[in-house]
Amino acid sequence: MTKFFRLFLAALRGSETNFTTGSINRAIFLLSVPMILEMVMESLFAVVDVFFVAKIGTEAIATVGLTESVLTIVYSIAIGLSTAATALVSRRVGEDNHRGAGHAVGQVILVSVGLGLLMGVVGFVFAEDILRLMGGDSALISNGAGFTRMIFASAPAIMLLYTLSGCLRGSGDASVAMRSLWLANGVNIVLCPVFIFGLGPFPELGVMGSAVATTIGRTMGVLYQLYALTRVKGVIQVLRSDVSPDVRLIRNLLGLAIGGTSQFLVGSASWIFLTRILSTFGSDVVAGYTIAIRIIVFTILPSWGMANAAATLVGQNLGAGQPERAETSAWRAAFCNMLFLAAVGIGFFLGATPIVGLFDNNVRVVEIAVECLRVFCLGYLFMAYGMVLSQSLNGAGDTRTPTLINIVCFWVVEIPLAYTLAHVLNWGPPGVFWSVAISETLLAGIAIWIFRRGRWKTVQV
Repeated sequence: MTKFFRLFLAALRGSETNFTTGSINRAIFLLSVPMILEMVMESLFAVVDVFFVAKIGTEAIATVGLTESVLTIVYSIAIGLSTAATALVSRRVGEDNHRGAGHAVGQVILVSVGLGLLMGVVGFVFAEDILRLMGGDSALISNGAGFTRMIFASAPAIMLLYTLSGCLRGSGDASVAMRSLWLANGVNIVLCPVFIFGLGPFPELGVMGSAVATTIGRTMGVLYQLYALTRVKGVIQVLRSDVSPDVRLIRNLLGLAIGGTSQFLVGSASWIFLTRILSTFGSDVVAGYTIAIRIIVFTILPSWGMANAAATLVGQNLGAGQPERAETSAWRAAFCNMLFLAAVGIGFFLGATPIVGLFDNNVRVVEIAVECLRVFCLGYLFMAYGMVLSQSLNGAGDTRTPTLINIVCFWVVEIPLAYTLAHVLNWGPPGVFWSVAISETLLAGIAIWIFRRGRWKTVQV
């Protein structure tokens, strides 16, 4: 236990950043712990905002929901750039080319700020039109336009918080990325009630206060990341000259980012279509499905941490000219993920009813959520490998292949299968749940086959 505790503290401190030598199991643990905690912090932003905004009223919640739905475009591009940044930086660090890594980060900063400003200006200018387009009534638009403007004005901070985290993960300094999210969330948690309700000398801003608090929190997180990336004793150092446009590198960065962005959009769109199919069976079914998905998303955060760790390990070891160690790292991380999800799956299958009961006591809602959890759990063992190996391909710089896999599994198979099972074969809501389990299993099988072929080892970034 003492040894485990020391290793856990080492992961939090980020005392190791190069993982091209030594124990692979140790490397997975040291990278996964801060990445898992970072994922938790990212999900906490939305929870905190909704918690305080809900105390204002239904209109305020609707304003946040409508704005966030459009802001998905910003998140998608940020996630794509973050994926590309991890691949580029990890490869340079593995090559022991720290100057090249610093230059890559400089280009990530340049592109992130440029795209963030572009989207921010558009959102700021057309805030009222965005809310109107999303179905907001005149009262909501009048009261919520300020919130939407502020959130879109913070687009550069949103972009940088994601992309610089990707740079830090690629450099092996995942603990700094984690601490930046701690700082951002800490500031947001403190300032949200202050600005929303006007505590102390501060004015009461209502839902606008949530936007102000979130923007300040994210900005503080970004400033901490920039400090870590520009300090002399950092793992990599970004110089002023690194931010000068490098057309070749920017083209490479955007090429990789398109794949990462497409993966996120493909996955998000598929869930929207599934929800639309389930909505034909009534609000109780949608409510049960929503509860089950929230439970699943939160509990698989450690899995995403291990998947991100695998991406960094693959990138660094390919850069160090050790493709076999890169492959072994990915398989080992996938196996660890499988053990974790197997335990979670058994727990959900046996304890689904009391777990769902914590969220709702409507008999029909609970029944649907329980069935959804139990069916999804049957695909967990396969999902474990699919998540890690897809992210490993991203870490190798092959973002195109996971995108194609997602399109085939989610759009070509999952959505048509969900409709066929639910309506044509009259399985009802369980048909939708089974389509997800089947599609995730197929995705894992394809990912394993492609990963074994090994072409990803030859990708140049």
